[in-house]
Amino acid sequence: MKLLPAGSRRERAFVACAAALIRVVLRLLHLTTRSEFLDGDALLARFAAGEPVILSFWHGRLVMMPFAYSGRGACIMNSRHRDGAIVSRVIEGLGIEVVHGSSTRGWVGGLKGLLEAHERGRDLVVVPDGPKGPRCRAKPGVVQLARATGVPIYPVASSATRFRFLAKSWDRMFVPLPFARVFYAVEEPVRVATDASAEDVEAARLLVEERLTRAARRADVAAGVPPEISDEWIGDGSGAVRRSRGNSGADS
Repeated sequence: MKLLPAGSRRERAFVACAAALIRVVLRLLHLTTRSEFLDGDALLARFAAGEPVILSFWHGRLVMMPFAYSGRGACIMNSRHRDGAIVSRVIEGLGIEVVHGSSTRGWVGGLKGLLEAHERGRDLVVVPDGPKGPRCRAKPGVVQLARATGVPIYPVASSATRFRFLAKSWDRMFVPLPFARVFYAVEEPVRVATDASAEDVEAARLLVEERLTRAARRADVAAGVPPEISDEWIGDGSGAVRRSRGNSGADS
């Protein structure tokens, strides 16, 4: 597709129209699917009590994640390029605040925006393998946020009984289909001390990665996704499959 000049009237119109269409599709999906949480009681209780959380999920499972949120207001960091602008419009239309930045560009400004949103009472949402992968490999930003705020990280994954993959995207986006049953698997939170060492931060990063992987597997099992498809999706993008280690290991 021919790219439009950045910031042009045609590009702004394209972004607005694309975002509006995607929002309509997502709302139709939400209306025509049934949702169920797996081990979500603690997270839902925090939402109800207005207690802060950091939500974390893999990029390829983000389609239905806005509908899993029922807290006091959330903020997510997103990039400024055209695809990012479309996603930002979609997210904002669903009631989630956006700050600009990414792990590859503008991270400091994005981190500052997230911390300011936390001070204003927003929950934080982080996609640790975004914006461009590798798939299912966590970057340390989510742990840095947890250390700075003292807020627990809740790893969450979604799956569905009817779905399609966007096979040409780097994240193999998982898209539920109408009339599917959608499962949201919630793992035990990862807590990071405000005085955590560099070694503690790395251990917490690995724990977030492990629990997100386990959440994706649990959601897939509940939805009846064949194990070989789940294994392929959770691979590192090169065909290698990483198995979680179960419940061993303490929180940081």
